Amino acid sequence: MKIYHNPKCSKSRQTLELIKNAGIEPEVIEYLKTIPTTEELKDILMKLNLNAADILRKGETAYKEIIKGKEFGEEELIQIMIENPKLIERPIVVRGNKAVLGRPPENVKVLF
Repeated sequence: MKIYHNPKCSKSRQTLELIKNAGIEPEVIEYLKTIPTTEELKDILMKLNLNAADILRKGETAYKEIIKGKEFGEEELIQIMIENPKLIERPIVVRGNKAVLGRPPENVKVLF
């Protein structure tokens, strides 16, 4: 199990705690420091069964400055998220060929 984690985010911390309380020691990827590659992000999106637009953090300044009010294709949004990883919703938990957003943190329980 992997968690794409931001330790400054309360939902991310709560999700990590739920995983550990279930007796699982996940691989913790601080995605702001270790940014996913394009291929990794595409794989995550496939496992989430979501599009890039579905995991954008619309409250971020970068969203308002770069994306809001403009039209972008899937590949373009993925590239923007790689260049601005704060735009990626968190946390994302991956286990095998499935992934979930930890919003709310209880979502992760389907992977146990």
